[in-house]
Amino acid sequence: MENIILIGMPGCGKSTVGVVLAKALGMDFIDSDLLIQRREGKRLAQIIEEMGDDGFRAIENEVNAGIHAQGCVIATGGSVIYGREAMAHLRAIGTVVYLQLSYEQVKERLGDLHARGVTVKPGQTLRDLYNERCPLYASYAHVTIPCDGLRLREVVAQLRQTLGLDA
Repeated sequence: MENIILIGMPGCGKSTVGVVLAKALGMDFIDSDLLIQRREGKRLAQIIEEMGDDGFRAIENEVNAGIHAQGCVIATGGSVIYGREAMAHLRAIGTVVYLQLSYEQVKERLGDLHARGVTVKPGQTLRDLYNERCPLYASYAHVTIPCDGLRLREVVAQLRQTLGLDA
């Protein structure tokens, strides 16, 4: 089976959905943020603080473009869509699924952006970030799953149905 790659805004549930989906399908799970942290030996927030947004995104692009996996659910970081090489690679090795969440829902779920390791340019608001990223998620996705108002199990069920993976 090919890979299932989850993209979307921070807080949309990529990692949580990814773990549950992988378990339900008997697939392995990869969190690319954890790969970055392991490679750099630091938390995301520390990397961003030391390297800046552009430095972090270069690392993120390199790590995601270097993922060699088969039969995995891969949860990516929210800024993966800024890496052309990474997104071309991820689209080539699996089905890219955009977990779409409204701005209101994202705002409600997110706490401190810096503590979460979210790359934000100086003066950029969460609304600015949302408006910038959502068209990119949509352009790279093979499939979009609207997640507003859905519980975890409902998102997983919708994903399985949409991808034709119902047991």
